[in-house]
Amino acid sequence: MINPAPPLRIFLAGIMQGSHLGKLLHHQGYREQLKTLLIEHLPGATVYDPLADHQRSVNYDDETGRQVFFEHNRMCKEETDVLVAFVPEASMGTAVEMWEAYQANRCVLTISPLAHNWVIRFLSHAVYPDIETFIENLTEGQVARKIDEVLRQ
Repeated sequence: MINPAPPLRIFLAGIMQGSHLGKLLHHQGYREQLKTLLIEHLPGATVYDPLADHQRSVNYDDETGRQVFFEHNRMCKEETDVLVAFVPEASMGTAVEMWEAYQANRCVLTISPLAHNWVIRFLSHAVYPDIETFIENLTEGQVARKIDEVLRQ
């Protein structure tokens, strides 16, 4: 009997605070949209959204914030098969998550117009300029093929 492959574990990384100087978040509507589509088009996949359990993270004290930050980075390295990063503008937290996943030979797929940024260029297995292009590639099966190609290496 052949054992089926375990379900893909996807970490949904993306801009939260970005360059805001205050305790503000960028619009997070992309998260639910991407999570729903990833589950629909990658059957059996589980998607971890770091914001889902940490809605008030900008108000965390230092100890809690540090614990969550390092736990999420550990997850990118140890408990993730695929990291999908939404980076419409620079995001230091997402860059660290991308680094951890890439260094651990995980598949890193990035949605970003920042095609010339070294973090985006060198830590991504595929870059999609916008959500629409990512969704098109996801629905047509190219994303699944890219994941399979990277994880088989």
